[in-house]
Amino acid sequence: MLVNSVDQLPLGRALGEGTMDLPGKATHLDTRTHNERLVFVAIYDRGPISRAAVARATGLTRTSVSDIVTRLISSDLVHEVGKGPSTGGKAPILLETPDNARHLIGIDLGELAFRGAIVNLRGEILRSVELPVEDRRGDEALEQVFCLVDRLLRDPTRPIVGIGIGTPGLADATTGTVVESVNLGWRNLPLGKLLTDRVGLPVYVANDSQATALAEWAFGPRTSPNLVGVRIGRGVGAGVVLEGRLLQGDGFGAGEVGHTVVVEHGAPCRCGHRGCLETVASSRAILERIAEHQPGARPAPTIEEAVAAFRRDEEPTRSIVLEAARYLGLAAAGLVGTLNIRHIVLVGSVTAFGDPWLQVVRDTMRARALPVLAAGTSVDIGRLGDGAVVLGASALLLAQELGLFLASRRLPALPGAAVPAPEEERPERGAPGGGGVGVREKAGVGGRG
Repeated sequence: MLVNSVDQLPLGRALGEGTMDLPGKATHLDTRTHNERLVFVAIYDRGPISRAAVARATGLTRTSVSDIVTRLISSDLVHEVGKGPSTGGKAPILLETPDNARHLIGIDLGELAFRGAIVNLRGEILRSVELPVEDRRGDEALEQVFCLVDRLLRDPTRPIVGIGIGTPGLADATTGTVVESVNLGWRNLPLGKLLTDRVGLPVYVANDSQATALAEWAFGPRTSPNLVGVRIGRGVGAGVVLEGRLLQGDGFGAGEVGHTVVVEHGAPCRCGHRGCLETVASSRAILERIAEHQPGARPAPTIEEAVAAFRRDEEPTRSIVLEAARYLGLAAAGLVGTLNIRHIVLVGSVTAFGDPWLQVVRDTMRARALPVLAAGTSVDIGRLGDGAVVLGASALLLAQELGLFLASRRLPALPGAAVPAPEEERPERGAPGGGGVGVREKAGVGGRG
């Protein structure tokens, strides 16, 4: 099997033993790894690009860049892709990172199904597997995760970098431990270590809402180094990305807005409180309230049925949905006042209610937050759809194992950025400020947007 290949990469590991130690004097290996990552990120973000342009972008000498590029080519992480236009001398050879130089495994441990996918370096989902949860908890849920990973690792066509996982509940991304997941019956489960011991690959674990935020930041439009992603499905949760890093909080619960009480003496919540945001704004809450107003003992509608009724302006569906949007707008106002992050992205099944629902969220946020802060804050529906958790888990893996995203946001602009750069220096895709990555969630397909 083409796995466990990252140990042989020149890029090394971002996280490993001793990462929590106080900074010390940089060793020769530290410097070499740092420089290799700078070069790789420059090529990934700005390719096709010449060696000379990489040297200018990174501040490294041409000799150092040439040596690093040679190692990256030997590892198949970089290819030479032809010659660029001459600026008077010899035409430069251009470099690029192949989309499929490495593959990743991203996993979403959802409430109804465990989903996993093979993802390439550009966030394209190449093959996916889904297994039902069927109320599995504890060891049974863990075995289902093992089964999912085993199926994804069958017959790999490229070396696998590692595994990224988005899980409900509290997760410590620094150790790969699920601190607590009520839905899955896990407490202090060393999921990362268990999987690493089983398949010999590095594993990173994050809360699913945090993973969603990272996906929208890494693969969505690059408008800011900061982003808040709010996931509204059967539950409600948020993820915060600050300067390209997930904010986990002291107890790994940053973004647990769904379990903040917004209705005094409201409906019981799964967390044990009453009147949490999740009890009024989630898809579960919306569908249950609609069912309460249906005649007879009819079952609760599906989200698709509720969306269709909402678009037909049927009551009480419309009123229930817009009330849920107002509560979400209140939560968004709190995030604006606390974090002053100007980009809030909403994802999850409830976003299917579309623009009328979104407008109420925006209006409520603006009416309840400090006006000068609210005026500069955008609230939009995310672009990645159902694959956001899988892609976010993959983005975490790319950042930690290959140094992407985190380092790319710190890469200095090319000299002379105020004037048009020569053709050989122009970033063609994936550069800071450029567009995102398109995703199609079917086996064997996918493309950049």
